[in-house]
Amino acid sequence: PTPNPSSVQTPKQYQFTRTISAQVNYLLFLPKGYDAKTEKRWPLMLFLHGAGERGTNIWKVATHGPPKNVATNPDFPLILVSPQCPERQIWSRDILLGLLDDTIANYAVDTNRVYLTGLSMGGYGAWDLGMTHPDRFAAIVPICGGGELITVMMSSRDKRQALMSLGVWAFHGGKDPVVPLAESQRMVDVAKKM
Repeated sequence: PTPNPSSVQTPKQYQFTRTISAQVNYLLFLPKGYDAKTEKRWPLMLFLHGAGERGTNIWKVATHGPPKNVATNPDFPLILVSPQCPERQIWSRDILLGLLDDTIANYAVDTNRVYLTGLSMGGYGAWDLGMTHPDRFAAIVPICGGGELITVMMSSRDKRQALMSLGVWAFHGGKDPVVPLAESQRMVDVAKKM
C-alpha cells in the first residue's frame, strides 16, 4: 500500500513582508522641444547596458547604444532613461519598474509608447522585464540577450493578451563570442508561440 503523506508531514505556512530600499544612477535625455508644461506626451525608451558598464561611473553607460548615439545625434525624438547596474549585480525588475514609474510620474511620457531595449546583459534584462511585464511596453528590442523560458511560460498564464500584442524585435550576431546566438533564438521561438 502507498503510505499516506499526511501521516508523516504537517502542512505549515510562513508569511513575511519585505521592504526594499534601493537607489539607481541613470542618465536622462530629454528631446529637443521637450516641455513638461504642455499637453504633448513623449515616447520613452528604457535602455539597459551590458555587464561591462556596471559600477559607479555613470558615464560608462554611454559607451554603447542609445546613450552614446544621443551625444552625437541630439535630435533623438524620445525621452531616454539609461540606468546603471551596480558592480557584480544583474538587472533588478523591482528597481527598473520603480525607475519607470518615477519617470512616468515626473515627465511628460506617453504611456502607450514606452519601449525597452538592452544589449548583452541588458538584452537578458530586456527579455526578462518585457516578458514578465508586457503590459508596460509597446515593444522590446533585446540585443544579443537571452532568458529563462520558465519566466515566459509562467508570465503567459496571467498576461497572455499583453504578450500577444507586445512588439519584439530581437537582434543577435551569429559570430557573437560572448553570448551564443542560441540564447536569443530560444527566446524568439517561445515568443512566437504566444
